[in-house]
Amino acid sequence: MRLRTCLLGFLALFVPGKCSYSPEPDQQRMLPPGWVSLGRVDSEEELSLTFALRQQNVERLSELVQAVSDPGSPRYVGGLHRFPPTSSLRQRPEPEVSGTVGLHLGVTPTVIRQRYNLTAQDVGSGTTNNSQACAQFLEQYFHDSDLAEFMRLFGGNFAHQASVARVVGQQGRGRAGIEASLDVEYLMSAGANISTWVYSSPGRHESQEPFLQWLLLLSNESALPHVHTVSYGDDEDSLSSAYIQRVNTELMKAAARGLTLLFASGDSGAGCWSVSGRHQFRPSFPASSPYVTTVGGTSFQNPFRVTNEIVDYISGGGFSNVFPQPSYQEEAVAQFLSSSPHLPPSSYFNASGRAYPDVAALSDGYWVVSNSVPIPWVSGTSASTPVFGGVLSLINEHRILSGRPPLGFLNPRLYQQRGAGLFDVTHGCHESCLNEEVQGQGFCSGPGWDPVTGWGTPNFPALLKTLINP
Repeated sequence: MRLRTCLLGFLALFVPGKCSYSPEPDQQRMLPPGWVSLGRVDSEEELSLTFALRQQNVERLSELVQAVSDPGSPRYVGGLHRFPPTSSLRQRPEPEVSGTVGLHLGVTPTVIRQRYNLTAQDVGSGTTNNSQACAQFLEQYFHDSDLAEFMRLFGGNFAHQASVARVVGQQGRGRAGIEASLDVEYLMSAGANISTWVYSSPGRHESQEPFLQWLLLLSNESALPHVHTVSYGDDEDSLSSAYIQRVNTELMKAAARGLTLLFASGDSGAGCWSVSGRHQFRPSFPASSPYVTTVGGTSFQNPFRVTNEIVDYISGGGFSNVFPQPSYQEEAVAQFLSSSPHLPPSSYFNASGRAYPDVAALSDGYWVVSNSVPIPWVSGTSASTPVFGGVLSLINEHRILSGRPPLGFLNPRLYQQRGAGLFDVTHGCHESCLNEEVQGQGFCSGPGWDPVTGWGTPNFPALLKTLINP
Protein backbone atom coordinates (compact mmCIF):
# COMPACT_ATOMS: atom_id res chain seq x y z
CA MET A 1 0.00 0.00 0.00
CA ARG A 2 1.34 3.42 -0.93
CA LEU A 3 0.40 6.90 0.26
CA ARG A 4 0.03 9.48 -2.45
CA THR A 5 -0.10 13.27 -2.34
CA CYS A 6 -2.59 15.35 -4.27
CA LEU A 7 0.05 15.98 -6.95
CA LEU A 8 -1.53 13.60 -9.45
CA GLY A 9 -1.60 15.74 -12.57
CA PHE A 10 -0.86 19.17 -13.96
CA LEU A 11 -4.16 20.46 -12.56
CA ALA A 12 -2.75 20.32 -9.05
CA LEU A 13 0.48 21.88 -10.30
CA PHE A 14 -0.91 24.96 -12.02
CA VAL A 15 -4.26 25.89 -10.49
CA PRO A 16 -3.77 27.82 -7.23
CA GLY A 17 -5.75 26.56 -4.29
CA LYS A 18 -6.91 23.43 -6.07
CA CYS A 19 -6.16 19.87 -4.99
CA SER A 20 -8.03 17.36 -7.09
CA TYR A 21 -7.53 14.00 -8.74
CA SER A 22 -6.73 14.52 -12.43
CA PRO A 23 -5.82 11.08 -13.86
CA GLU A 24 -4.56 10.24 -17.28
CA PRO A 25 -7.36 9.33 -19.74
CA ASP A 26 -7.09 5.56 -19.33
CA GLN A 27 -7.03 5.61 -15.53
CA GLN A 28 -10.00 5.01 -13.26
CA ARG A 29 -11.88 8.11 -12.14
CA MET A 30 -11.92 7.08 -8.49
CA LEU A 31 -8.99 6.68 -6.15
CA PRO A 32 -7.90 3.04 -5.90
CA PRO A 33 -8.30 1.36 -2.49
CA GLY A 34 -5.54 2.21 -0.03
CA TRP A 35 -4.57 5.55 -1.62
CA VAL A 36 -5.02 8.63 0.55
CA SER A 37 -4.75 12.33 -0.32
CA LEU A 38 -2.24 14.05 1.96
CA GLY A 39 -3.15 17.56 0.87
CA ARG A 40 -1.22 20.08 -1.18
CA VAL A 41 2.46 19.57 -1.89
CA ASP A 42 4.69 22.06 -0.10
CA SER A 43 5.66 25.00 -2.30
CA GLU A 44 9.35 24.23 -1.66
CA GLU A 45 9.05 20.58 -2.74
CA GLU A 46 11.44 19.70 -5.57
CA LEU A 47 9.98 17.84 -8.53
CA SER A 48 11.83 15.68 -11.04
CA LEU A 49 10.16 15.64 -14.47
CA THR A 50 11.08 13.40 -17.41
CA PHE A 51 9.84 14.39 -20.85
CA ALA A 52 9.75 11.44 -23.26
CA LEU A 53 9.15 12.28 -26.91
CA ARG A 54 6.59 10.26 -28.83
CA GLN A 55 8.44 7.62 -30.89
CA GLN A 56 7.94 7.05 -34.62
CA ASN A 57 8.34 3.93 -36.78
CA VAL A 58 7.78 1.61 -33.82
CA GLU A 59 6.44 -1.09 -36.17
CA ARG A 60 9.71 -1.09 -38.12
CA LEU A 61 11.61 -1.32 -34.84
CA SER A 62 9.60 -4.41 -33.90
CA GLU A 63 10.51 -6.02 -37.24
CA LEU A 64 14.18 -5.24 -36.61
CA VAL A 65 14.06 -6.90 -33.17
CA GLN A 66 12.62 -10.04 -34.75
CA ALA A 67 15.31 -10.08 -37.43
CA VAL A 68 18.30 -9.68 -35.12
CA SER A 69 16.92 -12.11 -32.49
CA ASP A 70 15.84 -15.01 -34.70
CA PRO A 71 18.63 -17.58 -35.30
CA GLY A 72 17.02 -18.37 -38.65
CA SER A 73 17.36 -14.79 -39.86
CA PRO A 74 20.36 -13.74 -42.02
CA ARG A 75 20.67 -10.65 -39.79
CA TYR A 76 21.17 -12.72 -36.53
CA VAL A 77 25.28 -12.97 -36.21
CA GLY A 78 25.87 -9.66 -38.24
CA GLY A 79 29.28 -10.68 -39.66
CA LEU A 80 32.65 -10.75 -37.93
CA HIS A 81 32.60 -8.70 -34.72
CA ARG A 82 36.10 -9.41 -33.45
CA PHE A 83 38.88 -11.98 -33.57
CA PRO A 84 38.62 -14.32 -30.59
CA PRO A 85 41.22 -13.83 -27.88
CA THR A 86 43.14 -16.81 -26.59
CA SER A 87 41.78 -18.43 -23.45
CA SER A 88 41.81 -21.58 -21.40
CA LEU A 89 38.00 -21.74 -21.41
CA ARG A 90 36.71 -24.79 -23.22
CA GLN A 91 33.31 -26.32 -23.68
CA ARG A 92 33.20 -29.45 -21.59
CA PRO A 93 31.10 -32.61 -21.67
CA GLU A 94 27.80 -32.62 -19.87
CA PRO A 95 28.06 -34.41 -16.50
CA GLU A 96 25.68 -36.91 -15.06
CA VAL A 97 23.10 -35.18 -12.84
CA SER A 98 22.12 -36.99 -9.67
CA GLY A 99 18.80 -36.39 -7.92
CA THR A 100 20.40 -35.49 -4.61
CA VAL A 101 23.83 -33.89 -4.31
CA GLY A 102 24.26 -32.77 -0.72
CA LEU A 103 22.95 -31.16 2.44
CA HIS A 104 22.77 -27.39 2.88
CA LEU A 105 21.48 -24.85 5.41
CA GLY A 106 20.38 -22.26 2.89
CA VAL A 107 21.18 -21.28 -0.68
CA THR A 108 24.71 -19.95 -1.22
CA PRO A 109 26.85 -19.61 -4.36
CA THR A 110 28.19 -23.12 -3.71
CA VAL A 111 24.65 -24.53 -3.66
CA ILE A 112 23.76 -22.65 -6.85
CA ARG A 113 26.85 -24.05 -8.57
CA GLN A 114 26.11 -27.60 -7.42
CA ARG A 115 22.52 -27.52 -8.63
CA TYR A 116 23.22 -25.91 -12.00
CA ASN A 117 26.42 -27.90 -12.70
CA LEU A 118 28.88 -25.04 -12.61
CA THR A 119 32.45 -26.05 -11.79
CA ALA A 120 35.22 -23.92 -10.33
CA GLN A 121 36.45 -23.40 -13.90
CA ASP A 122 33.13 -21.87 -15.01
CA VAL A 123 34.08 -18.24 -14.42
CA GLY A 124 35.01 -15.25 -16.54
CA SER A 125 38.43 -15.41 -18.17
CA GLY A 126 39.38 -11.79 -17.53
CA THR A 127 40.56 -11.43 -21.14
CA THR A 128 37.35 -10.22 -22.83
CA ASN A 129 35.21 -7.10 -22.80
CA ASN A 130 32.34 -9.12 -21.35
CA SER A 131 30.25 -7.34 -18.74
CA GLN A 132 26.96 -7.57 -16.86
CA ALA A 133 24.82 -5.17 -14.84
CA CYS A 134 21.97 -4.90 -12.38
CA ALA A 135 19.70 -1.93 -11.66
CA GLN A 136 18.64 -0.63 -8.26
CA PHE A 137 15.61 1.56 -7.56
CA LEU A 138 13.44 2.83 -4.68
CA GLU A 139 16.38 4.09 -2.60
CA GLN A 140 17.91 0.61 -2.47
CA TYR A 141 21.73 0.67 -2.37
CA PHE A 142 24.50 -1.86 -1.86
CA HIS A 143 27.73 -1.50 0.14
CA ASP A 144 31.13 -2.52 -1.22
CA SER A 145 32.04 -3.83 2.22
CA ASP A 146 29.01 -6.17 2.21
CA LEU A 147 30.02 -7.56 -1.18
CA ALA A 148 33.58 -8.15 0.03
CA GLU A 149 32.33 -9.93 3.16
CA PHE A 150 29.87 -12.02 1.13
CA MET A 151 32.65 -13.19 -1.16
CA ARG A 152 34.90 -13.90 1.83
CA LEU A 153 32.22 -16.10 3.41
CA PHE A 154 30.77 -17.79 0.33
CA GLY A 155 33.12 -17.29 -2.63
CA GLY A 156 36.12 -19.33 -1.58
CA ASN A 157 35.94 -22.12 -4.16
CA PHE A 158 35.81 -20.16 -7.42
CA ALA A 159 37.57 -17.15 -8.92
CA HIS A 160 35.57 -13.96 -8.43
CA GLN A 161 35.73 -10.20 -8.22
CA ALA A 162 35.14 -8.56 -4.84
CA SER A 163 34.05 -5.13 -6.09
CA VAL A 164 31.88 -3.76 -8.87
CA ALA A 165 33.64 -2.26 -11.86
CA ARG A 166 31.39 0.77 -12.17
CA VAL A 167 28.41 2.48 -10.52
CA VAL A 168 26.29 4.54 -12.92
CA GLY A 169 24.12 7.10 -11.16
CA GLN A 170 23.84 8.22 -7.57
CA GLN A 171 24.79 5.67 -4.93
CA GLY A 172 23.00 6.79 -1.75
CA ARG A 173 24.44 6.92 1.70
CA GLY A 174 23.17 5.22 4.82
CA ARG A 175 22.11 1.63 5.33
CA ALA A 176 22.31 -0.93 2.56
CA GLY A 177 19.12 -2.51 1.26
CA ILE A 178 18.67 -6.28 1.26
CA GLU A 179 17.28 -6.13 -2.28
CA ALA A 180 20.29 -4.28 -3.69
CA SER A 181 22.71 -6.46 -1.72
CA LEU A 182 21.06 -9.63 -3.03
CA ASP A 183 21.16 -8.48 -6.65
CA VAL A 184 24.83 -7.55 -6.67
CA GLU A 185 26.07 -10.51 -4.63
CA TYR A 186 24.37 -13.22 -6.69
CA LEU A 187 24.93 -11.65 -10.10
CA MET A 188 28.65 -11.50 -9.26
CA SER A 189 28.79 -15.02 -7.83
CA ALA A 190 26.78 -16.73 -10.59
CA GLY A 191 28.47 -14.69 -13.31
CA ALA A 192 31.74 -14.98 -11.44
CA ASN A 193 34.84 -13.02 -12.41
CA ILE A 194 32.91 -10.96 -14.97
CA SER A 195 33.02 -7.16 -14.91
CA THR A 196 29.84 -5.92 -13.21
CA TRP A 197 28.14 -2.52 -13.33
CA VAL A 198 25.39 -1.22 -11.06
CA TYR A 199 22.85 1.31 -12.35
CA SER A 200 21.40 3.38 -9.52
CA SER A 201 18.31 5.46 -10.38
CA PRO A 202 17.09 7.84 -7.66
CA GLY A 203 13.60 9.28 -7.47
CA ARG A 204 10.28 7.70 -8.39
CA HIS A 205 7.66 7.70 -11.11
CA GLU A 206 4.28 8.09 -9.38
CA SER A 207 5.76 6.60 -6.20
CA GLN A 208 7.14 3.65 -8.17
CA GLU A 209 10.31 2.69 -10.04
CA PRO A 210 11.59 5.23 -12.61
CA PHE A 211 12.03 2.60 -15.30
CA LEU A 212 11.89 5.13 -18.12
CA GLN A 213 14.64 7.24 -16.57
CA TRP A 214 16.89 4.17 -16.41
CA LEU A 215 16.08 3.07 -19.96
CA LEU A 216 16.68 6.52 -21.42
CA LEU A 217 20.09 6.42 -19.76
CA LEU A 218 20.82 3.11 -21.50
CA SER A 219 19.61 4.49 -24.84
CA ASN A 220 22.04 7.39 -24.59
CA GLU A 221 25.09 5.18 -23.91
CA SER A 222 27.12 3.70 -26.75
CA ALA A 223 28.93 0.99 -24.75
CA LEU A 224 26.86 -1.11 -22.36
CA PRO A 225 27.06 -4.42 -20.50
CA HIS A 226 25.60 -7.31 -22.47
CA VAL A 227 23.28 -8.64 -19.71
CA HIS A 228 21.09 -6.52 -17.43
CA THR A 229 19.04 -7.92 -14.55
CA VAL A 230 16.18 -6.06 -12.84
CA SER A 231 14.45 -7.34 -9.71
CA TYR A 232 11.66 -4.76 -9.64
CA GLY A 233 8.18 -4.46 -11.14
CA ASP A 234 4.69 -3.00 -10.77
CA ASP A 235 1.15 -4.18 -11.42
CA GLU A 236 0.17 -3.44 -15.01
CA ASP A 237 -3.00 -1.70 -13.89
CA SER A 238 -1.10 0.67 -11.59
CA LEU A 239 0.59 2.43 -14.53
CA SER A 240 -0.91 4.53 -17.32
CA SER A 241 -1.11 3.06 -20.80
CA ALA A 242 1.01 5.90 -22.21
CA TYR A 243 3.79 5.24 -19.71
CA ILE A 244 3.75 1.46 -20.23
CA GLN A 245 3.91 1.81 -24.00
CA ARG A 246 6.74 4.35 -23.83
CA VAL A 247 8.76 2.10 -21.52
CA ASN A 248 8.06 -0.85 -23.79
CA THR A 249 9.41 1.06 -26.79
CA GLU A 250 12.68 1.58 -24.92
CA LEU A 251 12.77 -2.14 -24.07
CA MET A 252 12.29 -2.84 -27.77
CA LYS A 253 15.24 -0.56 -28.59
CA ALA A 254 17.41 -2.44 -26.09
CA ALA A 255 16.45 -5.75 -27.73
CA ALA A 256 17.26 -4.34 -31.17
CA ARG A 257 20.71 -3.31 -29.88
CA GLY A 258 21.44 -6.89 -28.81
CA LEU A 259 21.06 -6.43 -25.05
CA THR A 260 19.75 -9.23 -22.85
CA LEU A 261 17.31 -7.76 -20.32
CA LEU A 262 16.03 -10.04 -17.54
CA PHE A 263 13.19 -9.04 -15.21
CA ALA A 264 11.87 -10.77 -12.11
CA SER A 265 8.38 -12.21 -12.59
CA GLY A 266 7.22 -10.97 -9.17
CA ASP A 267 6.45 -12.57 -5.82
CA SER A 268 2.61 -12.65 -5.82
CA GLY A 269 1.96 -15.71 -7.95
CA ALA A 270 -0.74 -14.95 -10.49
CA GLY A 271 -1.74 -11.89 -8.47
CA CYS A 272 -5.31 -10.97 -7.64
CA TRP A 273 -7.59 -7.94 -7.70
CA SER A 274 -11.28 -7.21 -7.93
CA VAL A 275 -12.76 -5.69 -11.11
CA SER A 276 -16.46 -4.78 -10.95
CA GLY A 277 -16.87 -7.13 -8.04
CA ARG A 278 -15.17 -10.08 -9.74
CA HIS A 279 -11.70 -11.41 -9.07
CA GLN A 280 -9.08 -11.43 -11.81
CA PHE A 281 -5.39 -12.28 -11.94
CA ARG A 282 -3.06 -9.29 -11.88
CA PRO A 283 -0.06 -9.32 -14.28
CA SER A 284 3.18 -7.47 -13.58
CA PHE A 285 5.13 -5.04 -15.75
CA PRO A 286 7.86 -4.92 -17.13
CA ALA A 287 7.75 -8.71 -16.62
CA SER A 288 4.88 -8.80 -19.13
CA SER A 289 6.78 -6.99 -21.90
CA PRO A 290 7.36 -9.14 -25.01
CA TYR A 291 10.91 -7.73 -25.29
CA VAL A 292 12.40 -8.95 -22.02
CA THR A 293 13.23 -12.39 -20.65
CA THR A 294 11.25 -12.91 -17.46
CA VAL A 295 12.51 -15.13 -14.63
CA GLY A 296 10.24 -17.08 -12.28
CA GLY A 297 11.14 -18.91 -9.07
CA THR A 298 11.59 -22.43 -7.73
CA SER A 299 12.33 -24.21 -4.46
CA PHE A 300 14.18 -27.41 -3.69
CA GLN A 301 11.90 -30.40 -3.29
CA ASN A 302 13.73 -31.03 -0.02
CA PRO A 303 14.55 -27.59 1.46
CA PHE A 304 17.79 -28.84 3.05
CA ARG A 305 19.16 -30.86 0.14
CA VAL A 306 20.34 -30.00 -3.36
CA THR A 307 17.51 -31.89 -5.03
CA ASN A 308 15.21 -31.48 -7.99
CA GLU A 309 13.21 -28.25 -8.05
CA ILE A 310 9.50 -27.57 -7.67
CA VAL A 311 7.47 -24.39 -8.02
CA ASP A 312 8.05 -21.68 -5.44
CA TYR A 313 4.43 -20.77 -4.69
CA ILE A 314 5.21 -17.03 -4.87
CA SER A 315 6.61 -17.25 -8.43
CA GLY A 316 4.93 -14.56 -10.53
CA GLY A 317 3.39 -15.57 -13.83
CA GLY A 318 0.39 -15.30 -16.08
CA PHE A 319 -0.85 -13.36 -19.10
CA SER A 320 -0.61 -9.67 -19.92
CA ASN A 321 -3.74 -7.55 -20.22
CA VAL A 322 -1.77 -4.97 -22.26
CA PHE A 323 0.50 -6.78 -24.71
CA PRO A 324 -0.67 -9.34 -27.27
CA GLN A 325 1.02 -12.70 -27.40
CA PRO A 326 4.22 -12.54 -29.47
CA SER A 327 4.56 -15.03 -32.30
CA TYR A 328 7.66 -16.65 -30.79
CA GLN A 329 5.62 -18.17 -27.93
CA GLU A 330 2.28 -18.96 -29.55
CA GLU A 331 2.96 -22.68 -30.03
CA ALA A 332 4.26 -23.21 -26.49
CA VAL A 333 1.35 -21.35 -24.89
CA ALA A 334 -1.22 -23.16 -27.00
CA GLN A 335 0.30 -26.48 -25.93
CA PHE A 336 0.06 -25.50 -22.27
CA LEU A 337 -3.53 -24.27 -22.49
CA SER A 338 -4.68 -27.41 -24.31
CA SER A 339 -2.90 -29.89 -22.03
CA SER A 340 -2.94 -28.48 -18.49
CA PRO A 341 -5.44 -30.31 -16.27
CA HIS A 342 -5.56 -27.47 -13.70
CA LEU A 343 -6.46 -24.31 -15.59
CA PRO A 344 -8.21 -21.55 -13.60
CA PRO A 345 -11.51 -20.15 -14.95
CA SER A 346 -10.98 -18.40 -18.29
CA SER A 347 -12.49 -15.17 -16.92
CA TYR A 348 -9.48 -14.77 -14.64
CA PHE A 349 -6.87 -14.24 -17.34
CA ASN A 350 -6.31 -13.04 -20.91
CA ALA A 351 -5.27 -16.20 -22.77
CA SER A 352 -4.24 -14.18 -25.84
CA GLY A 353 -1.83 -11.93 -23.93
CA ARG A 354 1.95 -12.09 -23.62
CA ALA A 355 2.58 -15.04 -21.31
CA TYR A 356 5.37 -15.11 -18.73
CA PRO A 357 7.80 -16.13 -17.21
CA ASP A 358 10.16 -17.51 -19.83
CA VAL A 359 12.65 -19.27 -17.50
CA ALA A 360 13.22 -19.72 -13.77
CA ALA A 361 15.83 -20.36 -11.10
CA LEU A 362 15.96 -20.98 -7.37
CA SER A 363 14.20 -18.20 -5.44
CA ASP A 364 13.93 -19.60 -1.92
CA GLY A 365 16.16 -19.53 1.15
CA TYR A 366 19.19 -17.42 0.15
CA TRP A 367 22.02 -16.15 2.34
CA VAL A 368 22.76 -12.44 1.87
CA VAL A 369 25.21 -10.09 3.57
CA SER A 370 23.72 -6.64 4.20
CA ASN A 371 25.04 -3.96 6.56
CA SER A 372 27.85 -6.36 7.54
CA VAL A 373 25.36 -8.99 8.78
CA PRO A 374 24.86 -12.42 7.13
CA ILE A 375 21.08 -12.82 6.72
CA PRO A 376 19.54 -16.26 6.03
CA TRP A 377 16.36 -17.34 4.20
CA VAL A 378 15.95 -14.38 1.86
CA SER A 379 13.50 -15.36 -0.87
CA GLY A 380 11.91 -14.02 -4.06
CA THR A 381 12.36 -13.84 -7.81
CA SER A 382 14.73 -11.00 -6.95
CA ALA A 383 17.15 -13.85 -6.24
CA SER A 384 16.44 -16.06 -9.25
CA THR A 385 16.84 -13.19 -11.73
CA PRO A 386 20.49 -12.25 -11.06
CA VAL A 387 21.40 -15.95 -10.85
CA PHE A 388 20.02 -16.63 -14.32
CA GLY A 389 21.63 -13.44 -15.57
CA GLY A 390 25.01 -14.53 -14.27
CA VAL A 391 24.68 -17.89 -16.04
CA LEU A 392 23.93 -16.13 -19.33
CA SER A 393 26.98 -13.91 -18.82
CA LEU A 394 29.15 -17.04 -18.58
CA ILE A 395 27.68 -18.27 -21.87
CA ASN A 396 28.40 -14.87 -23.42
CA GLU A 397 32.00 -15.33 -22.28
CA HIS A 398 32.29 -18.50 -24.34
CA ARG A 399 30.58 -16.88 -27.33
CA ILE A 400 32.88 -13.85 -27.27
CA LEU A 401 35.97 -16.03 -26.91
CA SER A 402 34.94 -18.00 -30.00
CA GLY A 403 34.38 -14.83 -32.05
CA ARG A 404 30.59 -14.81 -31.80
CA PRO A 405 28.41 -11.89 -30.66
CA PRO A 406 26.67 -11.96 -27.25
CA LEU A 407 23.29 -13.66 -26.98
CA GLY A 408 21.18 -10.52 -27.28
CA PHE A 409 17.40 -10.78 -26.94
CA LEU A 410 16.99 -14.42 -25.94
CA ASN A 411 13.28 -15.22 -26.25
CA PRO A 412 12.87 -16.14 -29.95
CA ARG A 413 15.76 -18.58 -29.70
CA LEU A 414 14.62 -19.90 -26.33
CA TYR A 415 11.17 -20.82 -27.63
CA GLN A 416 12.48 -22.21 -30.94
CA GLN A 417 14.69 -24.60 -29.01
CA ARG A 418 11.82 -25.51 -26.66
CA GLY A 419 13.78 -25.12 -23.47
CA ALA A 420 16.79 -27.22 -24.48
CA GLY A 421 19.50 -26.99 -21.83
CA LEU A 422 17.07 -26.30 -18.97
CA PHE A 423 15.78 -28.47 -16.13
CA ASP A 424 12.03 -28.80 -16.68
CA VAL A 425 10.04 -28.03 -13.50
CA THR A 426 6.86 -30.10 -13.55
CA HIS A 427 5.49 -30.05 -10.00
CA GLY A 428 3.73 -27.35 -8.02
CA CYS A 429 1.38 -24.39 -8.42
CA HIS A 430 1.61 -20.74 -7.50
CA GLU A 431 -0.76 -18.65 -5.40
CA SER A 432 -3.52 -16.34 -6.56
CA CYS A 433 -7.03 -15.33 -5.51
CA LEU A 434 -8.63 -17.17 -2.61
CA ASN A 435 -12.30 -17.85 -3.33
CA GLU A 436 -14.71 -20.62 -4.21
CA GLU A 437 -13.55 -20.77 -7.86
CA VAL A 438 -9.78 -21.07 -7.64
CA GLN A 439 -9.13 -21.86 -3.95
CA GLY A 440 -5.98 -19.76 -3.82
CA GLN A 441 -4.33 -21.61 -6.71
CA GLY A 442 -3.34 -19.93 -9.95
CA PHE A 443 -1.50 -21.87 -12.64
CA CYS A 444 0.38 -25.14 -12.18
CA SER A 445 3.61 -26.30 -13.77
CA GLY A 446 3.81 -29.18 -16.19
CA PRO A 447 6.00 -30.66 -18.93
CA GLY A 448 7.42 -28.02 -21.25
CA TRP A 449 6.62 -24.33 -20.91
CA ASP A 450 4.19 -23.11 -18.25
CA PRO A 451 3.24 -19.65 -16.84
CA VAL A 452 4.84 -20.46 -13.48
CA THR A 453 8.45 -21.48 -14.23
CA GLY A 454 8.63 -20.94 -18.01
CA TRP A 455 10.86 -23.51 -19.71
CA GLY A 456 12.69 -24.30 -16.47
CA THR A 457 15.98 -23.68 -14.68
CA PRO A 458 19.56 -23.68 -16.05
CA ASN A 459 21.69 -26.77 -16.51
CA PHE A 460 24.85 -24.87 -17.41
CA PRO A 461 26.80 -27.36 -19.55
CA ALA A 462 23.68 -28.34 -21.50
CA LEU A 463 22.58 -24.71 -21.88
CA LEU A 464 26.06 -23.73 -23.03
CA LYS A 465 25.98 -26.48 -25.64
CA THR A 466 22.58 -25.22 -26.82
CA LEU A 467 23.45 -21.53 -26.98
CA ILE A 468 27.11 -21.52 -28.05
CA ASN A 469 26.20 -21.74 -31.76
CA PRO A 470 25.69 -20.06 -34.14
